Parts: sequence; C-alpha cells; structure tokens
Amino acid sequence: MVVALTGSRHAGAWQSAFECLTPACASGTCDAMEFDTAIIGAGAAGMMCAAHLDGRTLIVDHAKAPGEKIRISGGGRCNFTNMHCAPDAFICANPHFAKSALARYTQWDFVALVDAHGIKWHEKTLGQLFCDTSAKEIVAMLRDMMAARDVDLRLQSSVEHITSGAHGYAFTLHTPEGVQKVTARHLVIATGGKSIPKMGASGFAYDVARQFGVAVTQTRPALVPFTFADARFAPISGVAVPSKITAGGVTFDEALLFTHRGLSGPAVLQASSYWREGDPIHVDLVPAGLPDALRAQRQEAGRRNFTTELARHLPSRLVEHLAGVFDLSGNLADWSDKRLEALMDDLRNWELYPGGTEGYRTAEVTLGGVDTDALSSKTMASKDHPSLYFIGEAVDVTGWLGGYNFQWAWASAMAAARAING
Repeated sequence: MVVALTGSRHAGAWQSAFECLTPACASGTCDAMEFDTAIIGAGAAGMMCAAHLDGRTLIVDHAKAPGEKIRISGGGRCNFTNMHCAPDAFICANPHFAKSALARYTQWDFVALVDAHGIKWHEKTLGQLFCDTSAKEIVAMLRDMMAARDVDLRLQSSVEHITSGAHGYAFTLHTPEGVQKVTARHLVIATGGKSIPKMGASGFAYDVARQFGVAVTQTRPALVPFTFADARFAPISGVAVPSKITAGGVTFDEALLFTHRGLSGPAVLQASSYWREGDPIHVDLVPAGLPDALRAQRQEAGRRNFTTELARHLPSRLVEHLAGVFDLSGNLADWSDKRLEALMDDLRNWELYPGGTEGYRTAEVTLGGVDTDALSSKTMASKDHPSLYFIGEAVDVTGWLGGYNFQWAWASAMAAARAING
C-alpha cells in the first residue's frame, strides 16, 4: 500500500523534535519518531482534523500541495458548504450514520469559522455557499490553523507497511529527504475515494480498511455525467435547459447540459448517484405554463409551424433534435388539445437509457466506501480498532452536489478530532 505525502522538515529535525516513546527506545534499538496522531491524506477532511488536534500531529500526502480538491472546487471558489445541509441529502447504506457528526458540527459552525478568518462568501443557488474571491482562502485558513498547532505537514511522500501494536500504529514514511519510521497512538485515514485519479486518488483507504478487517462496501463513481455509445446528443452539444431528471425514484430539478458524450449538468450529476447500470432515467423538459402558452399561440398564430412556436420556449437546437424523437409535424392550428397533452406527457417523461458514465475520471465523488457498520458514528473510529479512524470521502457517506460533501468532510473530521482529544 503506497500513498504520496508532503513534507516541511528534514529527517534530522524530526529526530531532534520528537522523542520516541516505544519500549525499544530505552534499549536504543528503535529509530522511529512518535506522534500522538498521524493523518494520511491532506485534503479537506485531513486538514480539518489536523487543524483541531491537540498533541503532536503528523499529516502526510502524495501531492505537491495540500487541499488540491479544495483549490479546484466550485470553479476555483470552493462551494464549501450548503445552507440546507441535512442527513437526507446523503446516501449511505445506513441512513442514520451521518446524523451524529452532522448535528455536532453543522454548516453554521463552518460558516462561523470562515467568518472568523475574514473570508467573504456568498450564496449562489439552492443554498450553495462560495468564497467571494478564491478557494485558496479555505486552504490558507486550514494551513494557518495547522501551523498554529505546530502540525508537521509532509508532502510528496508515501506510506507503506502499516502495522499495529500495543502502542498504536507504525509505518514507514518515504519523503524527499529520505526514509523514516513513524509511530503514532492514533491513525486517521483521510485519503478520499477513487474519484479524479489524475490528482492521485486511489483505493488506499479501502486497502487499509481491509488490512485491519474493516469491511468496504461496493464503490462506484457518483456526481458524474452520463454517456451514450451512439453519441446521439453530439449535434446539440452545449445546449443547456432547465429540467427535472429522475433516477432510482429520486428527482432533481436543475439544469441539464447536452454534451458530445451524453448528458451533464447539475440535474444529471445529482441523478447519477441514484442510477444503476441498465436502468433508465426520465427527463422532464416541460417548463411551467408551456401547454397553456401553446394553446394561446394557437389562437394567435395557428398557421405557424409547431416547431417554430415550440422554439419560443425551448432552445431551437433542442427542438430540432426532439423533432427526430417525437412527432412535431404540422402547423400549430393542427394540434388538438388531446395531441398537445400527449406530447406534453412525452416531454415530461422522456425515457433514456444511458450506456454508462464517464467514470472516476470526472466523478466528483465516490459512492460507497468504508462500511459504516464497522465505525462509530460518534467518533469515526473502527469498532474493532478504537484508535484507527476513517473520515471524509473514504467512508460510505456521499452527499448531494452543492457543498454537502465538503460539509461531511468538516463534520467527520471534527468527530474524529474531538474523540482523539478526549
């Protein structure tokens, strides 16, 4: 098992700054440095946890800089939480698991933290909160908080050979400065899921979980665009329209974007978390008041082509595409109320069968992960290994699009930090 980490001090500084507390140290046979807590993964959850820990803390990551997903999120402005965050906006095999952490560290707690650090923010849509200036402000805030607690941050580093014993956990840490043995009383796994592998995402957290007998649920890409093998929407790529999209019995009312490969946009990303391969999705393209508007136009412009009048309410390129799917022939005057209602029913329940999704390459999150039945909902610790914690996206808790997954990162991190601090 290997994961990349970061570093700031040379190995010699480690040896002078920290005293090993293992029994072997007294006999001079141990060269490991001991920390109270070691965190693997310097993303949102890992940094948040480190920023609130007492004692000697080490945090490591493979990247050149911490918080890279924070930096690129929200178009560079970080949708850091959602005003409407509640447990029903999360998917988990145990729908009650997330309630404890989310209740004990709410979206308003994080907003208060952001305010305290002078970061200006705004609500965009549907309760989504963004930085006014840059996502880098969130990263800087967390880095400053870690620095205030003298957290040892190691980047471009890797961890292997994790073992456990009476005095906690031990592993070999590979840094640009060299190889170091590390021991820690508490070990926090915050390496996320498999989404966006080009940023170094992997199944490291799942490997660690399995090593210690912690179950892992089936994982798959979530908040991800749909693809169609025949590229049927390529001619209308770039067209966006308000819609309602239903998958797995759950409906989202947001924008739909047609792409060269298939379907994207907020409504699609949301629905993808509930979709299963081979199942259909249902698309509702009918804006409010459309039937009545077309009836009124029938009285005023009955000789006009129906598609021309429909294009007053939907993008013309989309109407052209729909003409190849549904019968839109004739002048408006030729359309009886019965025929018009039949078309509205079709457009409200357009059934499509995606061939798949774009996968982890573009998925914003990973659905599934470390089985919550094996974890304490209060502390995020393994029930069988009370000093081993899993937080953030690594856990089988997946939020909706719009800041919910960041809120889970903050809340689960705080649950672990409070437990470790005692």
